Amino acid sequence: MEKINLICLPFAGGNKHAYRHFEAVAPSSLRLLPFEYPGRGQRTHEPLLDDVHDLAADIYRQVKNILSNRTYAIYGHSLGGLIAYLLTRMIVENGHEPPAHLYITGTSGPADPARQQDPKHLLPIADFINIVREMDGSPAEVLQHEELLHYLEPILRADFKASELYRYEEKPPLDIPITVVTGTREVMSAESIRLWQQETTIPVDFRRMPGNHFFINRFSYELMQLIAKKTVTQIKTG
Repeated sequence: MEKINLICLPFAGGNKHAYRHFEAVAPSSLRLLPFEYPGRGQRTHEPLLDDVHDLAADIYRQVKNILSNRTYAIYGHSLGGLIAYLLTRMIVENGHEPPAHLYITGTSGPADPARQQDPKHLLPIADFINIVREMDGSPAEVLQHEELLHYLEPILRADFKASELYRYEEKPPLDIPITVVTGTREVMSAESIRLWQQETTIPVDFRRMPGNHFFINRFSYELMQLIAKKTVTQIKTG
């Protein structure tokens, strides 16, 4: 069977290498295509963007010419999950072949009003870094290394701002299957997570895995197996 392209969108502060642990365990049926936003990684020379619509449009420009090459799905964690949703909307609205599946981890539905509460991007640097540290997504040596911290802090702050200033716009639901996986110790309500259901006409597959916001680091193998199995099965059953 031809490989399935999996477009991967990073979380806040992440770059195209954010899912290297996914690539190491991905089954042969998946071809991971990691992308990155401006201002980081190989795009450090570009200005940061702090609006999710601009970030989604940037990714769209990168992927639009490969959407018809082969069957594909889209995956994003946290901020990447929100951008994956907006990217999917953009793809459909521009008449491209839609993704076979949308996979979201670590974030509530786009309509969740809690996204605008307690804006962390406005915190002083010490408080902001403490929040990042509590999320357990960056190695301790990074958060304690002054030079790395100086580099990473504005990237994280811009990404947090993009997520926190997002304002939901209600649109007709997509006709695309969505799987949403969250950690059992994440700080979000079940009601907020289940808001994903209003974004598609197809029943959403809601799942939980043990852990906090970055449970994906412990369960990369299980997530890759889940994505591969669901997407391949879906293609075979039509």
